[in-house]
Amino acid sequence: MSGPAVGLLLFEPRAFEDILADVVPWLESFCRPVEVRAGGTLDFWVEDGSAVGFPVPDPTGVGVFFLTEDEETPGEDEDYSNLSQPPVQGLVLGAGCSGPANHRLLGHLALALAQRLEALVDFGGLLGAPVPHDDKDEGASLNRARVLAAALPGRAVEVPYETGDGGRGVGHVGDAEFLAAWLRHPDFHMVK
Repeated sequence: MSGPAVGLLLFEPRAFEDILADVVPWLESFCRPVEVRAGGTLDFWVEDGSAVGFPVPDPTGVGVFFLTEDEETPGEDEDYSNLSQPPVQGLVLGAGCSGPANHRLLGHLALALAQRLEALVDFGGLLGAPVPHDDKDEGASLNRARVLAAALPGRAVEVPYETGDGGRGVGHVGDAEFLAAWLRHPDFHMVK
């Protein structure tokens, strides 16, 4: 079973190998093992979550995390006009398992990487939407998400995108300050 994932939006192009050269030594300071798979995906197991502000209460429930290039960012089907500039590159940071500890640890890892890489966080959908997402309540979900985003410090913007069925969806992209506030919120969870 796969867990939640977020995008990290970069605004200066960098070779993925250069990103790995920056990130791997940092991860090795609190993760065991850290492995680069064929094809460039980085897998790592968090040994000490306190290094990113979240000491894992039960490490047996936490699985592998991964970082890889997002070949679809910037996406032609996404409208980045609410950002000061469109991203030039994207990364995907994900958890191999679901569950509250994996959601929270992913959030803390995303915050640390967003700060380290000067990236924005693409949450992959609307914050505050119920999990699993119920498409029958789209308007109410969007209103709840807007109220939530407006109540938290930092910056969050809506990024509209085309859905596979020809419709339109909306997702949130936020800065590190916004993600830090969302991590403190009692309803915190990752979207996907």
